[in-house]
Amino acid sequence: MLPVIHTPFTREDEIDHETLGAEISWLVSMGVDGLTTGMVSEILKLSPRERMSLHESIAGFAKNTNTTLVFSAGAESTKQAVEYAQHAENIGADAVMVNPPLTTSLGDSDVSAYYRGILEVTEIPLVVQDASGYIGRPLSLDLQLELFSEFEARIYFKPEAVPIGPRLSSFMEQTHGRARVLEGSGGLALMDTFDRGVVGTMPGSDTAWALIAMWKALENGERNRAEAISGPLANLIALEHSLDAYLAIEKYLMVKQGIFPQDFRREPFGYRLDNQTKSRIDTLFDSLQSTVYRKVTQ
Repeated sequence: MLPVIHTPFTREDEIDHETLGAEISWLVSMGVDGLTTGMVSEILKLSPRERMSLHESIAGFAKNTNTTLVFSAGAESTKQAVEYAQHAENIGADAVMVNPPLTTSLGDSDVSAYYRGILEVTEIPLVVQDASGYIGRPLSLDLQLELFSEFEARIYFKPEAVPIGPRLSSFMEQTHGRARVLEGSGGLALMDTFDRGVVGTMPGSDTAWALIAMWKALENGERNRAEAISGPLANLIALEHSLDAYLAIEKYLMVKQGIFPQDFRREPFGYRLDNQTKSRIDTLFDSLQSTVYRKVTQ
């Protein structure tokens, strides 16, 4: 269970490190296995110095918690991605997660060279993030198989290209079940991908508690409980139709749960929650909470 941190901002549009510490304490208290940064950390809107400062702060707050740290190192150039990855390794990250460049149309050989350039100058594992669920084009299975063949001991995969299930099964079959794959749709595909062999999931921080309960239910063979949790969770995620919507809804829920004092996002953004959407979110969230905690309190 490796939730992706939401980056809190102050009214002055600076990273709110105090609230970040509260978020990390909250996640660690619920028993997550690790902490990660990714698209919903708003990394695309952070300066290089801010991204590294965010990672330094997370590493400091997580010190002595025995929590795995996976920091985002994707960039538009190999040089910048290498800098991010080496910085993450130097401050104690256990792995980096790397999306391919998003603003340039690249062939498989160029994307392969990009990943290889990072792997060859670092020693920690790398999570190949197919970020096409948010932006960009899917990574080909041939490319991922090539990277797996060359770097099996150090590489993980976070597929987001649809159809997730069939592509995952094909990939697992061609790697003889050895590939280590993390579910990356916020839990939306977990009921399907758990049976296809994923080794973990990377939800947003806002619903990590629900995914912990769902994962445990699946591990224990409690399919009915897992399906019950999946229902309101899937309906909630269905409202998150874009990266902007993910950020708006997930930060709204961080405020609703008392972890964030406000839901500031870094501008510009094109999606804002109206009152009717907020009402729908509240209904689904309450349903999710009651489903997750009903059995625990009985």
